[in-house]
Amino acid sequence: MRENIMSVIKGFIIGIANIIPGVSGGTLMITLGIYEKIIGAISHFFSQWKKNIQFLIPLGIGMVLSVLLLSKVIGVCLEKFPFPTTLFFVGLILGGIPLLWKKVKSSKNSLSYWGVFAITFILIAIFAFLKAGDAMVSFERMHIGSYLLLFLVGMIASATMIIPGISGSFMLMMMGYYQPIINTIRSLTDFSLLGRNILILAPFGIGILVGIVLVAKLIEYLLKKYEIATYFGVLGFVLASLLAIFLPLFEVNITIMQGVLSIPLFILGFFVAYRLGE
Repeated sequence: MRENIMSVIKGFIIGIANIIPGVSGGTLMITLGIYEKIIGAISHFFSQWKKNIQFLIPLGIGMVLSVLLLSKVIGVCLEKFPFPTTLFFVGLILGGIPLLWKKVKSSKNSLSYWGVFAITFILIAIFAFLKAGDAMVSFERMHIGSYLLLFLVGMIASATMIIPGISGSFMLMMMGYYQPIINTIRSLTDFSLLGRNILILAPFGIGILVGIVLVAKLIEYLLKKYEIATYFGVLGFVLASLLAIFLPLFEVNITIMQGVLSIPLFILGFFVAYRLGE
């Protein structure tokens, strides 16, 4: 029971990360200490399906709850209190670095591994400086091609959600799908639009599931064949992802109250990730 409750909490945190543009769900999977386990459960779902279901369902419940309950709250927090909200997630990310460092410190003197770190860090840094597109798609006039495109968008989003350092929400923003998808999720409680919303979210959700399975198998292969190099690359992803989180803060005014509030929230985020990662 305790393990299931912890899994729901971890899923809740990962779900929040996938709502916020710039925050990577894959990064928090690592900092919470469940990345490899999730990859293995997805890649070999049918070989040990009972065990994998018992592990994945609590995580899924936590993720769904966070998206349904906090999609509006997070938006308000980022609008009204951007600096404290962001610092909380920075704390969550940095709190998992000690766990990740343990996996690579035995090879910390290898130049080739640091080369992998540099490549992934630079790639995500470039990604962080990209600006999201202003154009948004419309779900008003949907046809077969629109639903197929939603499936492909779901696949792309899922890949970025599970790859550390790349924000699925940010990618959706760049493609013009972030706000329309969030609005559709928010209106799920409007039963007059339930049929329309399900038709929109179903192909998107299926695309996410297919993309997660394909990416999980690729990452599992890399961890099996090139474990240390892969973790050095992941470390580069994780540290560079902080750029994507901090850059939007240069465009907002930070009050003294927000600055003071940010310190305990950062410490709380760090402590939560460190403890859950253990």
